Amino acid sequence: MIQSSRNYWLYRLLPFMRWKHMVDRSSTRADLTAGLTGALIVLPQGVAFATIAGMPPEYGLYAAMLPAIIAALFGSSWHLVSGPTTAISIAVFAAVSPFAEPSSPEFISMVLTLTFLTGLFQLILGLARMGVLVNFISHTVVIGFTAGAALLIAASQIKNFFGINIARGAPFHVVIEQTIAQFGNINLYVTLVGVSTLAVGIFAKRFIPKLPYMIVAMVAGSVVAYLIDLLVGTDTSHIKTVGALSAHLPPFVMPDFSYGTVHKVLFPALVVTMLALTEAVSISRAIATKSEQRIDGNQEFIGQGLSNLVGSFFSSYASCGSFNRSGVNYAAGAQTPLATVYASIFLLLILFLVAPLASYLPTAAMAGILFLVAWGLIDFHHIASIGKSSRGETVILWVTLIGTLIDLEKGIFFGILLSLSIYLYRVSRPGIVPVVPAKEEGAYHFVGAEDHTQCPQLSMVRINGALFFGAVDHVRNSLLQIDAENPQQKSVMIVARGISFVDAAGADMLAQEARRRRKLGGGLYFYRCKEPIREFLKKSEKMDDIGERNFFPVMANWLQPVYATLDSEICRNCKARIFAECHEKLPNGEPRSA
Repeated sequence: MIQSSRNYWLYRLLPFMRWKHMVDRSSTRADLTAGLTGALIVLPQGVAFATIAGMPPEYGLYAAMLPAIIAALFGSSWHLVSGPTTAISIAVFAAVSPFAEPSSPEFISMVLTLTFLTGLFQLILGLARMGVLVNFISHTVVIGFTAGAALLIAASQIKNFFGINIARGAPFHVVIEQTIAQFGNINLYVTLVGVSTLAVGIFAKRFIPKLPYMIVAMVAGSVVAYLIDLLVGTDTSHIKTVGALSAHLPPFVMPDFSYGTVHKVLFPALVVTMLALTEAVSISRAIATKSEQRIDGNQEFIGQGLSNLVGSFFSSYASCGSFNRSGVNYAAGAQTPLATVYASIFLLLILFLVAPLASYLPTAAMAGILFLVAWGLIDFHHIASIGKSSRGETVILWVTLIGTLIDLEKGIFFGILLSLSIYLYRVSRPGIVPVVPAKEEGAYHFVGAEDHTQCPQLSMVRINGALFFGAVDHVRNSLLQIDAENPQQKSVMIVARGISFVDAAGADMLAQEARRRRKLGGGLYFYRCKEPIREFLKKSEKMDDIGERNFFPVMANWLQPVYATLDSEICRNCKARIFAECHEKLPNGEPRSA
């Protein structure tokens, strides 16, 4: 027992000890191959995502180095790869750009502070075992937010794609207005570079899937820009380039912990925290279904928190799990999280080789790449499916999407609040279905009352759902409606198998209904009520009001005691006679005449 407890805490503090036995020559070979593939994938993505975040290009690569290693070693997933992502990048830009000029020292300092706070919140949630929180962010909200973020990404690159002048960070509607207003000022040379990059990227992604399409497209765009400058000159083409990258290790920098900065980025850090954790846990679970691995959501919180905490001191902006790179990592045959460690090392080596070449990369080519990224983020299949299947989910989707376009930080919260509100509305109206006993001989179950004759004195209903404070009024009104529509139905039998939970308000409502029906001359009965619910009713001292004898377990003969309480005079002239006892005798025991 002591050894088991020691192992538990060892694995909690050093989770990589769980998979150290998996490392051998074969796994190392597979991890090295997957790591090299991952490094090639993240190189163009890191530069692109840093551009989205308003950071210098090399900061996107910094975010894919040390944070990725920390998250891999201290998370629970074998294949999750952390680093910069589109959604997090645009959330960072939206949060900090109102306070400082993008790429400026002030902007970078605030972003690092936001990253530190994000990591701190993630670590606290993980240590507090609050991994369940991500379950309250519905898939529909994530789809709507991602689609809205994709449109914002595309909008932010319109000026670079067409060579027009639009203020950085302009709202979505302003970008559209300015694009239309400046249509006549479009720089055809710049646009040709962007279109060429876009076309080559689409072609490479579709017809040459084995090659990294982003790199192919970037090279193509750079070649087109070089040829245009050669033909007409840079003074005529006005084609701008990204500029050379800094080829060195991520520098150590202290985040700004002043009150003013912390106050400004505190709320955005909460948004980034929930968004990053949702992505990380969702991606790790999605890949775990293929790898048949068990994922610990709380450990993922801890891993992500540590990666951002450490990363904030090494020039890394907020990172989280990446679906693209995690999927590539798994598909490339990664066996352990060491594949991510190797990818970070390879990325550093590649950075030293290609850093000078970035001075030849046109911003229009980057815009074309980001258009491709944005298009890939929009899940058209699921958006169409949601539109066909659920009106409520469709509303949630579009509220989240439009809210994201208006205010990215609050868009996802609007979606979450709306989805929770709709969910609460649904569970506050549990299904109440009229039923009748099945006619098969020896049957103890009930069937829907549609197209069946019902007893004029006893109403039988099946309740499906929880009887909690939010559902009390709906259930009470439904029970009142029974005798309002038919005053002779003074007794009610509740088929309670579908009642999942009863709270204090629900128990009080049942006790009140039982007392009310007794005053009417009837009763409230339960068939197949779950034992925990019966125990709760006893502990809350409601069983005396309802009556212990009014509960009937499965396959119990409930009919005889309930039938004996009905009005014999009404039964005498009744033509329904849906029970076997109706044909034999009246409730008072008098034999039934023909």
